[in-house]
Formats: sequence, C-alpha cells, structure tokens
Amino acid sequence: MSSGRVLVVDDEPQIRRVMRTTLSASGYEVSDVRSGEEALQRLQSEDFDVVLLDSNMPGLGGLETCRAIREGRGESIPAIIMLTVRSAETDKVQALDAGADDYVTKPFSTPELLARIRAALRRAPAGPAALPQRISLEELEIDFGSRQVEVRGRAARLTPKEFDLLRFMVSHRNRVLAHREILQAIWGPDYGDQVEYLRVFVNQLRKKIEIQPTRPRHILTEPWVGYRFQARQQD
Repeated sequence: MSSGRVLVVDDEPQIRRVMRTTLSASGYEVSDVRSGEEALQRLQSEDFDVVLLDSNMPGLGGLETCRAIREGRGESIPAIIMLTVRSAETDKVQALDAGADDYVTKPFSTPELLARIRAALRRAPAGPAALPQRISLEELEIDFGSRQVEVRGRAARLTPKEFDLLRFMVSHRNRVLAHREILQAIWGPDYGDQVEYLRVFVNQLRKKIEIQPTRPRHILTEPWVGYRFQARQQD
C-alpha cells in the first residue's frame, strides 16, 4: 500500500533517480520533474501529498516555485520540503517564509529525509480542550471541520501546518505553551529545539490572522518561554 504520492523537483538527474529509488522502496508513489516550471504544470493536473523541492535550480528557482505553489494551491498541497545545500540560518528562514513546511540540507541521509517527510505530513491532535465545529473570536472565524479561516469576513489562506498550529493553540487558548511543547505537538518528537523555526511559522500566521501583525491580539509572545493564544469567544 502506498504511503502517499511524492513529487521530486530537482534539475540533477542523479538526485532524481536516487530519490525515486529511495522513496519507492519506502512505499511512496514517486514522480519527478527537472524544473519549477514543470512542477507547476504537473500540479495543475495531478495531486501529491508532498513536494520535495530543490532550492537551487535554473529558471524558476526553488523559493519562487514554492511561493507559486502556495499561491495557486496552498491548501491542497499538504507538505513542501525544501532541499538546500545552504546551511545558513537566513537561507532556512527564507525557505519557511516562502511557504515550505520544512527543509533538508544536502547531503542528507535516507533516515533523515524519511523522518522529515513523516513530520511534514503529520497531523497534530487538537488537544484536550473541546472545540466546536466553528468558533468566533472577535474578528476571527475558524471552521475546524472545513479547515477554513476568515478575518473580518475575508478568507485567510493558511497552509496545512499553519492551520494545525492555529488549531493547537486555540485548543489550549489562554494558556502559555512552551516552544518545545508546540514543536513536538505539531512536527513530532524529533523536534523541540528549533525555536527560530517556530518563530517563522508564528510570524507567518500572525500576518494572516491578526489585524495588526506587529501588535497581535491573539498570538502573544511569552518571552523566553513560548506563546499564548488569547481568546475572548463571542456569544
């Protein structure tokens, strides 16, 4: 049984062959293309569970391709993982800012890649607090069943990981959540120390759901500890 469909986007034929062999052996159904332009064309007609996207390609680069995927089909691509030869923190932040769910630095091991895929596809539990089908929080409307979010009546397009993060924080609303607790709940037990990683996702989420992202009313920072989702639910 297939573990899911993966699209490999890389301009190097050898890497595509290795990835196809590795992922197929692990139960994934694999397709590959050699450019960002080809990836966008393929995604117009086929559905995939995860996109492995090389950051350094001729023509349409990895970051531009990632942004285009998110703008065109943000909610229907469960996971985008950037493959990068750059290990600098700024490059990783750029990948996450572009809409990637994760990144892997080349060269990487097979177990690491498979772990990152599992983490990116992971669906986090909502948490202990009971959540209704739909919740109204001042200007914010969240439909948990359809995974839709509206801010002042306008749809906010969240990536799957962004929505999982929002749902987890809302389910623990008005309680301080430590960085490690959030990371391990959303991405899995292998995560916990990537505070900068989480900060990027929180900033992206604030841009989408807060009226003034630099002065948030809902997603509040607890210095040196984590975050708290402040909520005053509407009747």
